[in-house]
Order: sequence, then structure tokens, then C-alpha cells
Amino acid sequence: MRTLGNILWLIFGGIAMALAYALAGVVMFILIITIPFGIQAFKLAGFALWPFGRVMVDIPGKSGGCLTTLGNVLWVVLAGIWLAIGHLFWALILAITIIGIPFAVANVKLAGAALVPFGRTVMSKEAAEARNYQVVVGVEPLG
Repeated sequence: MRTLGNILWLIFGGIAMALAYALAGVVMFILIITIPFGIQAFKLAGFALWPFGRVMVDIPGKSGGCLTTLGNVLWVVLAGIWLAIGHLFWALILAITIIGIPFAVANVKLAGAALVPFGRTVMSKEAAEARNYQVVVGVEPLG
């Protein structure tokens, strides 16, 4: 069911959002001083491209420090707010149809992930459960 959900996700906005994250990442890499933000953008691009069966978790020991908080604040200003708005746009478009509602819900969850990526990482749901990591954002298709 995850594979089918991810394939439908690609059609219903996943590719567009992944490209938006990748564009933000390329811009951040070009500016050199913002390379750490570009790394986060590419990490989120992968999550936005293939979200079902993967989760965003807090990195133990790195989720509450001053640098993490500063990075998240700067991220929101530089790219996070625009990427979150993109997810909310897709959520509104997809919520029009019954078939699109689960994808709209997933976009709302990913909008939250787009705002605060520092101190977090993306991994498979099974790996997160095996390590007892706290799941911050997880999207699952119906079924």
C-alpha cells in the first residue's frame, strides 16, 4: 500500500514539492554560507518525494540546543515559510476531492516538517521503531 500511495503522491504534487525543496537547496549551496540549510532542503526533498513509510524523528542529543533553534529560526525566514505555504497550497487543492483528502492531510503534516528541520532526520518507520526514536512527523496512506 505504501508503494501505491507514494506513486499517487508523485502524481498529486509530490514531484512539484520535491523540486521546490531541491531549488531551495541549490540556491542555498550557491550562496555557500547557507550550505547547512541546503543540506536540510535536500533531506526534506527526499521526504517530500517519497513520504509514505518514512518518518521524521528527533535526533537524540541534538533536538534542543541553541544552534538547532537558531538554525530553525533562520530556516523559517529563508525558505521554510515558503515551502510550508507550498504544502498548504497543495493541501487545499487536494482536499477538494475525496481521493485527495489523505494526500491533503499528508501535505499539512509535511508543512509542519518544512518549518523546523534542524535537529531532526528522516528514516524508515521500521528503523525509527527499532531504535525507539520519537516520531515527529509521519504520514501513512489509508489502508
